[in-house]
Amino acid sequence: MARILVLGGGVCGLSAGLMLARDGHAVTLLERDAAPVPDSPERAWEEWRRAGVPHFKQPHGLQPLARTVLERELPDVVAACLQSGATIGDPLDYMPPTISDRAPRPGDERFRTLQVRRPVLEQALARIADAESGLTVRRRTGVAGLLTQGANGSARVIGVRTDGGDELAADLVVDAMGRGSRLPRLLAAAGLEPGADETVGAGFTYFSRYFRGAEPVPRAPRLTHLGSFSVLTLTGDSETWSVTLYAAAADRPLKRLRHADAFTAVVRALPRHAHWLEGEPLTGVLPMGGVIDRLRAAAPRTPGVLSVGDAWACTNPTLGRGIAVGLVHVALLRDVVREQLGDGLEDAWRERTDAELGHFYHSCVASDRGRLASMAAHREGREPPAPATPAEAVGAALPLAMGRDAEAFRAGLEIIGCLAPAHDVLARPGLAERILALAGSAPPPELERGVLLDLIAV
Repeated sequence: MARILVLGGGVCGLSAGLMLARDGHAVTLLERDAAPVPDSPERAWEEWRRAGVPHFKQPHGLQPLARTVLERELPDVVAACLQSGATIGDPLDYMPPTISDRAPRPGDERFRTLQVRRPVLEQALARIADAESGLTVRRRTGVAGLLTQGANGSARVIGVRTDGGDELAADLVVDAMGRGSRLPRLLAAAGLEPGADETVGAGFTYFSRYFRGAEPVPRAPRLTHLGSFSVLTLTGDSETWSVTLYAAAADRPLKRLRHADAFTAVVRALPRHAHWLEGEPLTGVLPMGGVIDRLRAAAPRTPGVLSVGDAWACTNPTLGRGIAVGLVHVALLRDVVREQLGDGLEDAWRERTDAELGHFYHSCVASDRGRLASMAAHREGREPPAPATPAEAVGAALPLAMGRDAEAFRAGLEIIGCLAPAHDVLARPGLAERILALAGSAPPPELERGVLLDLIAV
């Protein structure tokens, strides 16, 4: 078995540490944040400060795929979350009333989600990791440099030097440092090729607020596009939920949504969303911007180090895929290390990652571009651009068809929940034609642009 270093103690890093340690490897996890793990979920929410995770308290949705991976690979983490107040949600419980066929189908359980806030999930993971045999967690420990062996084309990473001066040797280094991973700089400082990133500039600004009370019954899709902005509602643990409004980063007037009065005025004016305000506010409005879509090419080119989760590819959180894709990537890492540790590991990792997960990144980028173009059209008083391809036409029609047909509804849930790629779902015989026939025309936005601007002029 191997000596493995995992850099980063977020959801992916902790999950990687646990899965690899439970496979028999000697794993050391380094986390540079100094804050100790709180002893309760309440303190995790109220007191835990994760300087290395700027979006720590932002809403995080665990898509059905994330629940599936956790239940299969880390069932004790799911149990700990449930003990901390998490719940299992089923979107079929809130099928639109316009759908008459409400009969259950075999396999419907695959749509269930684990509803939990990020700090509560991470606290459960961290406490289990701290007690895990074969896994050593070192907090308050950052990485100052990489240890390498060889030169030129034969160089490989063989460990790290911590910011405290310790040199830790390893057969494999796993970069789980997330969106802000410093691996490219560490590679360059070690004289290794850092690779080239594919980066798409930040496109959205998010404004979120948490509430507590009796869980509201959804009257609209969890993610609803409304002209020049969108609404996202997520249920958390312990009778909490979040409401997020997001808009194009270029839409300067909508930056006023960071003010609680403007945020509340807009949500209150939405007939299908106003009831989400009927709870005790737990936070003010939490803004977030500067989030990018980025595919990193550095780590797969360097023997001895692999990137996982957001350190490999990160996307705007509009589709809520980050944790789900990250957990699948971690399980894939465990499998590839099990099958291919040694020569050829990096090639196998790159090939499996591209084949099994690359579509998530590319579909997110395409979705972001399409939504930004639609937002710009509504902002400027133009008609949104028509779909450019037949596949785009079906994708645009799917949200409308989901409100009218049980099969279309489930097809949409499969895609949203990361259970199957959109191109596979929509290629099923007769489904695309059914969706197009059901969709009809899109309704006008619930808030005209002028009314929206009047509401936030407070």
